[in-house]
Amino acid sequence: MDFVFVPLAGAVGASVDQVKLISCLLISYPLGSVFIRIPSSRPDLKHIFNISVTLTYLVAILNLWSGFLQLLAGVLATYYVAANVKGPNMPWIVFAITMGHLTANHVIRALYSLSYETVEITGPQMVLTMKLTTFAWNVWDGRRRAEELDKWQLEKRVVQYPSLLEFLGYAFYFPGVLVGPYVEYANYMALINETIFKVAEKGQANDKTGRRVPKGRKRVAYRKMVTGLAYLGLFVTLGGSYNFAELIQDWFAQKSLLYRIAFFQFAGIFERCKYYAIWTLTEGASILTGLGFTGYGPSGETHWEGAANVDVVNIELCPNIKVMLDSWNMKTNVWLRECVYKRVTPQGKKPGFRSSMTTFATSAFWKLTGGVLLAQHGISGGYYLAFFLAGFVQTVGRLCRAHLRPLVLPATYVAARGAPPPPQTSIKIAYDVVGTICAVMMMNYVAAPFMLLSVKDSLHGWASVGWHGHWMIGGALVFFYAGGTGFLRKTQAKRVKKAGVQSTQPTTPGATDASLVLPPVDSAAKEVEKAAFVRSANE
Repeated sequence: MDFVFVPLAGAVGASVDQVKLISCLLISYPLGSVFIRIPSSRPDLKHIFNISVTLTYLVAILNLWSGFLQLLAGVLATYYVAANVKGPNMPWIVFAITMGHLTANHVIRALYSLSYETVEITGPQMVLTMKLTTFAWNVWDGRRRAEELDKWQLEKRVVQYPSLLEFLGYAFYFPGVLVGPYVEYANYMALINETIFKVAEKGQANDKTGRRVPKGRKRVAYRKMVTGLAYLGLFVTLGGSYNFAELIQDWFAQKSLLYRIAFFQFAGIFERCKYYAIWTLTEGASILTGLGFTGYGPSGETHWEGAANVDVVNIELCPNIKVMLDSWNMKTNVWLRECVYKRVTPQGKKPGFRSSMTTFATSAFWKLTGGVLLAQHGISGGYYLAFFLAGFVQTVGRLCRAHLRPLVLPATYVAARGAPPPPQTSIKIAYDVVGTICAVMMMNYVAAPFMLLSVKDSLHGWASVGWHGHWMIGGALVFFYAGGTGFLRKTQAKRVKKAGVQSTQPTTPGATDASLVLPPVDSAAKEVEKAAFVRSANE
């Protein structure tokens, strides 16, 4: 089918593989409308439809014959192991098989120096790895006593082992097979039998055939399509001029520092647009199949947030780095939390440093070997620089939230889970605005090595913008650890005492929450804060 895509690629100035990928995402929209019209009484046809479309994408369009066979081998291996290994090591065996296979393919990709413009099997394989490992844990949860499980594990557990056709349909669910989002098996089967819609609670069917499909699905889905194409248009038209690669060009060093830093912020926006585009497009296609339904609003309107993999507003206007990380590649965050972070914690104990370290290692290994389909991280050293710096950014964010934020709140306000939000005074608004600006600047600063890849280019890029991110983080750490924490505590204590409140310094929910995708620098920082020389500096 290259005769269709080669002229189109030449016309838009993109690689043939990129045009094929976007075409597959767009073709999924009309196919999604076909899928949802298959009656729930014929689940076999729905599974066959998923398998057939995925086979068309991977083989007929993307020419990935061997890649499809590799995916199929991983699926069959997982199906066999999960069914026949009854002990608690079963999920870890699946984890080792799928991650080992993925790593081997990434090494091959690195050896052949394939560019990010080349679509090959590692992208779909990363999505499938999350699916298969999650399925293995869901099966294991189905073999455990219900009282041992938390809410998520109870909802997603697999009690009745699927047929091979059901499992193949799940593994090759076509809207998310190329770039995600991945879906849990319980959600997939709820989509197949249409129990995901919960329309019975409303006592109404929503179309002439009596199907239990809520209204509003098409409107939301095609809005996502338009939005995704808009992001793609921004990347195509402006991404070539505003990108992090310009930081290492000779002309860039001749500009003023203020210009370079401003350019840097705009480059970050347009660099992210390609990710926004593919994730938003695949979200819309998933919604057309019915996936992502999350219930009804107070006025009876339908909500479709369940297939989202990115929250653009919370990224571009993030109040802190943790919110940004929670809003980026959200399904991967869920996978890390549910299939790694909680699973390495002994039953009856809370996750601690070991859980954080293991999750970080998995996340680092995951992103180090692949990243997202359109950006090859490979074995590039720039990734290490970004990841490690992000850990210190997280520490500074925690310190600001714990010790600086209370000073802009009323002295009588005590933050707690479930408490009403604090009043929006002028100083609180100013604090939020400054915090958002700093968080966005640090997000762009940390993200640059992901695109520049090598250590040399990453350091060159940071130097070209005056190392401003290092100055911001380093200065904050020096302030907090050289006496600033003690000063802020005393100031807050005086405010509380003057207000006649018996409570000591208010604490902020989430101030000590550690992100699941950063190195456990923050855990180490907390140990440093306990050191005698730090305590004495802050007394």
